[in-house]
Amino acid sequence: MSFSYTTIRQLLFCLDPETAHSLTVRLLGLAAGIPAAQHWMTRKFDMDDPCLETEVFGLRFRNSVGIAAGYDKNALAAGGLAALGAGHVEIGTITPLPQSGNRHPRLFRLPTHEALINRMGFPNAGAKAIASRLTKLRARPIHAKLGINIGKGHTTLIEKAHVDYSILLRRLHPYADYLAVNVSSPNTLGLRQLQAKEALGCLMDELMQAHRQVCSSTPILVKIGPDLSLAEVDDVLEVILHCGASGVIATNTTSTRMGICRSDLTEKGGLSGTPLRDHSTEIIRYIYRQTGGKLPIIGVGGVNSTTAALEKIRAGASLVQVYTGLVYRGPSLLRVINAGMLQEMDNLGVSSLMQLVGSQT
Repeated sequence: MSFSYTTIRQLLFCLDPETAHSLTVRLLGLAAGIPAAQHWMTRKFDMDDPCLETEVFGLRFRNSVGIAAGYDKNALAAGGLAALGAGHVEIGTITPLPQSGNRHPRLFRLPTHEALINRMGFPNAGAKAIASRLTKLRARPIHAKLGINIGKGHTTLIEKAHVDYSILLRRLHPYADYLAVNVSSPNTLGLRQLQAKEALGCLMDELMQAHRQVCSSTPILVKIGPDLSLAEVDDVLEVILHCGASGVIATNTTSTRMGICRSDLTEKGGLSGTPLRDHSTEIIRYIYRQTGGKLPIIGVGGVNSTTAALEKIRAGASLVQVYTGLVYRGPSLLRVINAGMLQEMDNLGVSSLMQLVGSQT
């Protein structure tokens, strides 16, 4: 971490976490709209090397490191995040109608653990407003692939959830390089019930029918939580493979407090960051083994270094995502990870990161 970001982080950490995050997102968005600023960011942070390119679910990514959903909920900063060197940016989670999310405060830092706890509850501007922003975003070149993460509205009954997801797929697919179906956030009441085999099967049957009608070439992934038992993971994988989804994102935040000291146990919500790192990696390894490596995986949870990213890739992830790591390590994180990956490839004498996927399962 550079001295400059250490200083900036101290200032940001004087602010409420959500205020600091909103400020960062808006600054990234503004910078992306100023050619000189975007050029500076690209020169300082981006790393464009053909050896980092990889192809997953029919898409070619310029590198394997992307931004997890939740960082740019409203499609305000995708251009700026791409300038930082992201291979992909996952927007959202987006719901059909605007919603304010849960009550404040709802985002908390755990600096000792390089972790966050959030109980945001999908605050977002809604599909209509975000589609308008995405139209403008897509009107100019963006080097990162764009994922769109979709979820049910706060007041939508579980048995009607498929309606929300289908509406979102139909409305947002023109802007997406891939779509991510979020059924695993711990902060929307009842949402994780959709990971149960029967509920997920019904949802995905309806959604894949709409997918075949309007955007059959757009990859669809399912984002799962880390708190499932292995038997429940097996059920989820059975549904995903049966319905023909393109891949899985593992994992969302956890409701447990693994590795957290007693003084940090007071706030409810989903835990992300370093404490989740090992557990999410083990789930990735399990998915890779159970599917024989045939189901592409995006690995999320505690990716804050080259070592952490490579752990997930060697466990079976083809791509990885960062979020909490950016908060603590700063905007150079993507460059640091990609530079480290190039060095590791050189050390091993391999020409593609895909040669390392699943190499330690």
